[in-house]
Amino acid sequence: MAIGEFDGAATLSGDSGLLLSTPMYWLYEMGHAALNPARALADATRLFYKNPANPLTHTTYGKSMAAAAELFERSTRRYGRPDWMIDDAVVGGERVPVHITTVWERPFCRLLHFERAFTRAPRRPQPKLLIVAPMSGHYATLLRGTVEAFLPNHDVFITDWRNAQSVPLAEGRFDLDDYIDYVISMLHMLGGDVHVLAVCQPSVPVLAAAAVMEADKDPYAPLSMVLMGGPIDTRINPNSVNKLAVDRGIDWFRNHVITKVPFPHPGVMRDVYPGFLQLHGFMSMNLDRHIEAHRNLFTHLVKGDGDSAQKHREFYDEYLAVMDLAAEFYLQTVDTVFIRHALPKGEMTHRGRPVDPSAITRVALMTVEGEHDDISAVGQTEAAHRLCSNLPDDLKVHYVQPAVGHYGVFNGSRFRAEIAPRIADFVLSNQGGRGASAVKAGQKTASAKVVPIKH
Repeated sequence: MAIGEFDGAATLSGDSGLLLSTPMYWLYEMGHAALNPARALADATRLFYKNPANPLTHTTYGKSMAAAAELFERSTRRYGRPDWMIDDAVVGGERVPVHITTVWERPFCRLLHFERAFTRAPRRPQPKLLIVAPMSGHYATLLRGTVEAFLPNHDVFITDWRNAQSVPLAEGRFDLDDYIDYVISMLHMLGGDVHVLAVCQPSVPVLAAAAVMEADKDPYAPLSMVLMGGPIDTRINPNSVNKLAVDRGIDWFRNHVITKVPFPHPGVMRDVYPGFLQLHGFMSMNLDRHIEAHRNLFTHLVKGDGDSAQKHREFYDEYLAVMDLAAEFYLQTVDTVFIRHALPKGEMTHRGRPVDPSAITRVALMTVEGEHDDISAVGQTEAAHRLCSNLPDDLKVHYVQPAVGHYGVFNGSRFRAEIAPRIADFVLSNQGGRGASAVKAGQKTASAKVVPIKH
């Protein structure tokens, strides 16, 4: 969710034919509409060959036809915002209902609260945890597994960013400064004693928000922040896409990936980085893997392996659901984070004021990286510790998770077994208020190393 995912378009090569304008979005909409009859036919074909009364249903031919029809329909479908599908959680051995409510809202975001209906008070403290989801093309539901991991022992809130396509132009613009303002406003609304967890892209604005709040002696500054796989300093171990962003320059992105939302969407005429172009970038980064996954789906459907086919559907229902990003936010982030490296150089500003991470003296900091992360390389997130030069060493923790890539940093079995418990320990150790000495995360779970930060 750094440049490699946040800016999937950077993987496109060449300049010819890529210049976007309003007609490009119109053509995309028209092309999608033109495929409607073919999708309907494919769906009818699938149902025909899945009908138990059809003698061909139980033949290899019939199964292959049904599988091919499903693959065509799924490959040409437009995927909407997924549901959270979180109805309950186990807290202290008791399964309790979970109600998702909106507790704060602005034009480009709403803050969701996963409210657990206890029948008795939990014995373990339940720290407030604000999860800042990435605004990088996918919906916040991509962090469903992250939320589920923390629900048993935390009072969880998450940012639910809106598709810019659905935000009317009259609501105004949204840029990186607004993102930082949103984070600060949410922390004020939550009333203090909050821990913040930033997944990937928001690591930069969350660190900036903490720096601004500390500089202002804001009493609502978070008790701790956890930055996971974020692009704090992409000069460290830069990958090919990081280098491409520097080589292209901001004008290339402005001219090649920005377009206007067409009618009849509510955000008509808003400048955006469109979701369909982002999806092209996402898929092209690992095209062979995606082709193989769909080939396997065809095989599973023909063989009747329903469990494997359903796992594929669930993953791609989430992965293929993308949203438009406000152009000013996207361009400012690419320029600030990936091209100018403004934060680590000490040149980043918020509303004209310098953003100085050395002002952070009370907000405990934990950084988490994946050993095989090919989007935010090892060392890019850890750089936050050097920037927070006045934060005491006993409030700093860095952890590298072996054998995981970018998604493994915030989801999957290793995240649940090894990363989430360390984060929970770190949060709990900093729950006692300002000035509490941080107990190093991971002391109770020794399957991988945790590295205290030393100057």
